[in-house]
Amino acid sequence: MNIKELSPAETAQLLKTGKIKLVDVREHNEHAAEHIEGAHLMPLSKFDPAQLPSKDGVELVFHCGIGKRSRMAIGKCVEQGFPHTAHMQGGLAAWKAAGLPTKR
Repeated sequence: MNIKELSPAETAQLLKTGKIKLVDVREHNEHAAEHIEGAHLMPLSKFDPAQLPSKDGVELVFHCGIGKRSRMAIGKCVEQGFPHTAHMQGGLAAWKAAGLPTKR
């Protein structure tokens, strides 16, 4: 599986310009406690690639807490024939370490 890795800074810039849709695969309680503004919540525990938000020309980028669950979500997409393979490196932890804002 060939995963497209994006840094938090790259992800933030693409999100700001509307070129990507960020998909948070953490659970509801994690998202409620802290999240990236504009991220679409799709918990891995109920993840169904067929239910992903889609907009023509807008790439989906997955993230979680540190990167493990978002890679699992990408694996589910590939298994079911969906082309979504973009991933934010290091998840929310890396986003915060880069000094990027979150909502609480």
